[in-house]
Amino acid sequence: MQQEWQTINELPKPDDDSLAHCQKVCKSIRQAIDEAGGSISFSQFMHLALYSPGLGYYNVGTTKFGAAGDFITAPELSPLFSHVVARQCSVALGQLEKGQILELGAGNGRFAVEILRKLADLKSLPVRYLILETSAELKARQEELLGEELPDVYPKVEWLSQLPEKFVGVVIANEVADALPIERFERTDNAVLQMHVTANETGFEWSRKPAPEILKIAVKKIEADIGKVLPRGYQSEVSLALPDWIGQIANCLHNGLVLLFDYGVSRREYYSHDRNQGWLRCHLRHHAHNEPLIYPGIQDVTSWVDFTAIAESATYHDLDVTGYVTQAHFLINGGLEEELIGIADLPVDDQFELLRQVKLLTLPGEMGENFKCIGLNRGSLTGITAFSSIDRAHVL
Repeated sequence: MQQEWQTINELPKPDDDSLAHCQKVCKSIRQAIDEAGGSISFSQFMHLALYSPGLGYYNVGTTKFGAAGDFITAPELSPLFSHVVARQCSVALGQLEKGQILELGAGNGRFAVEILRKLADLKSLPVRYLILETSAELKARQEELLGEELPDVYPKVEWLSQLPEKFVGVVIANEVADALPIERFERTDNAVLQMHVTANETGFEWSRKPAPEILKIAVKKIEADIGKVLPRGYQSEVSLALPDWIGQIANCLHNGLVLLFDYGVSRREYYSHDRNQGWLRCHLRHHAHNEPLIYPGIQDVTSWVDFTAIAESATYHDLDVTGYVTQAHFLINGGLEEELIGIADLPVDDQFELLRQVKLLTLPGEMGENFKCIGLNRGSLTGITAFSSIDRAHVL
């Protein structure tokens, strides 16, 4: 959900337990910096802050999603989002023999609950609902929620530790790509610098080193694609992990559809002249800011997604791009109107609440414009109405 940017002084002060955990994470990162000879790349810092076993943000038992956490995703905001996604899944599953659903990174489990609930109503349940979850803490929360709210459907749910082979069905990922560790870089007149992180007396600070060859190649490709060399002092990010992630999804998909939701833009928009500080985003108790080196382990660190990179990797791995639309158009084309049938018969307060949710999901100033969905497919699926109009795939 969109939030106003905050300065460090405007951020809420973490509680004592959170600060104590942060100190443990800082100690671990300092050790990694010492072992690396004085600095680590930002991608290494981000990985340690988010995914270090028993310490990283996504691997500890704190509330991350919803009103009591650090941010709200569309499935927590309203079941309408999940129900429209379920309608599109139903169309695909109806054309696939023994079709399944695979969710990548299921958060607190609310998305899965509402998708399965709607598919049960549509009499279109998948053979299995698979969840690939790397966090043991989040997996436990997902198991508890699904078991409590959908006891009859729960036996269809299975957790995986790796992607399946020859998967047939629908792959879904909501706000996963933005959390892949990214490289920060700075352009000089004659070189590309890799942004590193060093330790000081009170915390961490930025430093720079000559970029490794893989990062230099990535930046030069970006410049070739946008038709210009980035100016001196230009800073931004590139996700070297994103193409490989898409490749892994493509390699597991035998027949079916992939739906990826995230905040992001095309490559030309991502590296436009007015975005010379990049697209990093941090979340702490519903306050958004751009200081990723503070509070490691207790704040979320993400970056907007280069959807062109997704399309390129998908095409390279023989997936077709079904479409690329804003979240608003995905919902409107995908069945939101049908979900609102009967709203006039509800109590007035319930009507107002549903309309409030619709506005938050679809208005440009909320989630409607910045959040996108890209659809990828292998096979001959038809009738995926979410991409039936206002398709922006030509800008990728």
